[in-house]
Amino acid sequence: MELTPDDVRDVLRVLDTSGLDELHLEVAGLTLTLRRAGGAGWTAEQQVLRQPVVEGAADPAAAAAPAAGPAHQVAEGLVAVRPPLLGTFYRAPQPGAPPFVEEGAVVEEETVVGIVETMKMMTPVHAGVRGTVVEFRTGNGEFADSDAVLLVVEPA
Repeated sequence: MELTPDDVRDVLRVLDTSGLDELHLEVAGLTLTLRRAGGAGWTAEQQVLRQPVVEGAADPAAAAAPAAGPAHQVAEGLVAVRPPLLGTFYRAPQPGAPPFVEEGAVVEEETVVGIVETMKMMTPVHAGVRGTVVEFRTGNGEFADSDAVLLVVEPA
């Protein structure tokens, strides 16, 4: 089960009409904590528990990602790093900052290679594999579906 933007809107709608000051939500691969911040509305803290879907990974759950055409596929022996959820992909932590990684960078499984913004919530994207970044398929500030290839890594 994936949490869609509509699901997030529904959760926020329920919170806005409730007397709750805090909600802790756990769904398949995502933990989300929302706290009421006085008159300013809601703040969000999040922790993504799952790794991004990575083609060619030894983990069978990671291999279950649908590939829908040439733009969503990578050459044999390479690994596609996909977003943990749909949203706008950013290569840097903020405008004007250097990117998390560039093509040619060596990455580890936990290396942050970008962030995905969904409804003003920023979710880090981890490489999910050791290797070298070969190319970016999704540009900075572009929308990425959950099956999009953000970047391609040649495993070490």
